[in-house]
Amino acid sequence: MLGKLARQHDPNVLVGFDHADDAGVYLIAPDQALVQTVDFFTPVVDDPYTFGQIAATNALSDVYAMGGKPLTSLALVCFPEKADLEILERILAGGLSKMIEAGCTVIGGHSIRDEETKFGYSVTGVVHPKKVLANVGAKPGDALLFTKGIGTGVISTAIKKGEAEPRWIDAAVRSMTTLNKRAAEVITGGDFRVHAMTDVTGFGLIGHAREMVLASDVSIRISAGKVPLVEGALECVRAGYIPGGLKNNRDFAECLVEYDDGVPDEVRALLFDPQTAGGLLISTPDGSLLTRALSDAGIAAVQIGEVLANVKPRIRVSR
Repeated sequence: MLGKLARQHDPNVLVGFDHADDAGVYLIAPDQALVQTVDFFTPVVDDPYTFGQIAATNALSDVYAMGGKPLTSLALVCFPEKADLEILERILAGGLSKMIEAGCTVIGGHSIRDEETKFGYSVTGVVHPKKVLANVGAKPGDALLFTKGIGTGVISTAIKKGEAEPRWIDAAVRSMTTLNKRAAEVITGGDFRVHAMTDVTGFGLIGHAREMVLASDVSIRISAGKVPLVEGALECVRAGYIPGGLKNNRDFAECLVEYDDGVPDEVRALLFDPQTAGGLLISTPDGSLLTRALSDAGIAAVQIGEVLANVKPRIRVSR
């Protein structure tokens, strides 16, 4: 909808909403720019403290995806008038624990009464203007790396239906509460060439890959068998625990996708699964070196594909 409104022309805007990037970047000095993002949503797990942790991890992720360092945050709260305030306190405490882990200071917030609980943060960070990592810039020949598994959306749906097994919940929560901080530090702290980067969240792996493809004027090949899956994800798809967001993502983005024979139907579906606090998708010519550095830092990064010249299909999924 923003694209339908009158455009503002500010030369200090380094990254706006033109290419559906993860966060906005605004120049404030020759060697410093602000990174700004906001994200909030309804509970995806039953435990209030864990929900707060997940919401904070998700909001912080967009700053890391731009190559930035989060500094401050503002809490966004929607909470039922007659609900137990101890629940809200636990949500806030969970969020604070992750903000502390990130070194990001909570400096306030805003709350409204709402029939349905919603929680998240507006986060402000900093980045050097010449070191911004946007979703534009991927080049043919680059490797595509990914730092987490996919499947938290279908597992969250199984949780809401009371059908998720404990080990599935544990695997999904572990993924959704793991900050992308360490991965971003490795990526930005070395001499690696990174042409483009984004985090995989609500639009799923294909949806966010689509943004990179269109912004960079390239095509990509994804090897479905190399994409890591969260434990329980396949079982959830087979049992029909499909979130509405997955269907919407597929309706929107699958027109750019062609599949090679042999790609399982359930894996095709998971490529569109909406993620919460998902991993970083990285386009780099230094694929092997960066994968090794991330692995040495405890980040289970894998190469899931490669960037190609702009041809049809824009996204090919092979076995």
